[in-house]
Amino acid sequence: MSSRRKPSRRTRVLVGGAALAVVGAGAVGTVAAHASDSTGAAPAAAARPGDLTRSTHLTVRAAEKAARAALDAAVKDGRQVSVAVVDRNGDTLVTLRGDGAGPQSYESAERKAFTAVSWNAPTSELTGRLAQAPTLKDIPGTLFLAGGTPVTAKGAPVAGIGVAGAPSGDLDEKYARAGAAALDR
Repeated sequence: MSSRRKPSRRTRVLVGGAALAVVGAGAVGTVAAHASDSTGAAPAAAARPGDLTRSTHLTVRAAEKAARAALDAAVKDGRQVSVAVVDRNGDTLVTLRGDGAGPQSYESAERKAFTAVSWNAPTSELTGRLAQAPTLKDIPGTLFLAGGTPVTAKGAPVAGIGVAGAPSGDLDEKYARAGAAALDR
């Protein structure tokens, strides 16, 4: 018979935890050692010219000009709106929230601009498409209400302008078109 006592549960937990800590520290040290070893790094891959496309984007200066023209057109009519201009990828370039514009107008303008550039069509035209495909409205970031217009170059979309906050989507879109027209001057 052995005179050894069985270790207590607390002792077993402490010893097990210490063993796990030692193993974990060894694994971290191994990973760190391999991370600093740059001799096995793969060279950067080079894309072939035939695998690339070229796209045109609106400059920030042009986006500011369009946004200011849209906001000025609304102010001239006594309207309090927000204006957003997004690039070809739908990323916001400029957002102006006019004096007194409602808090919801800021995000709505961005979503209208995103929707217009995504489909290369005024959002007033896109609202009609919902009758045939009602789930379009479920696409994240979109807003199928009048007030967004695309900006094109050589027939391709390069930006979207969205306006929100006027009493009707038709007015919002009128101001968005005024912003787009400023780019032709």
